[in-house]
Amino acid sequence: MNQQQHLPAPSNQPMVSVTPVLVGTVIAFLAISFFVFGVDAPHPEWGQFWQIRPLTLTPLAGAVGGACYSFLLHLSSRGTLNKTLALVLGVAIYLIGLFFGIVLGLDGTMWD
Repeated sequence: MNQQQHLPAPSNQPMVSVTPVLVGTVIAFLAISFFVFGVDAPHPEWGQFWQIRPLTLTPLAGAVGGACYSFLLHLSSRGTLNKTLALVLGVAIYLIGLFFGIVLGLDGTMWD
């Protein structure tokens, strides 16, 4: 009486791929660079290193948005979620996160 258990084989595919996270980070960095490096004469009350905050927060928000996008695509590949819905929802979440990252990064300087 030997019973075998049929467990699903673990997949080698990671749950969150690195590529969408990196692409999200680069897009966010390019978007915030357009605003930050376009300032010719910053206001003195912004401080000497005012660019550090937007150049770190916005790409971080882009990376989180890319991770959410990758997670939704992972769910759609498993059949849990419709692929079209996952794509639209992932892009919407990324764009909203990018907007919030830009607002948080520029708060107190250009976004006052």
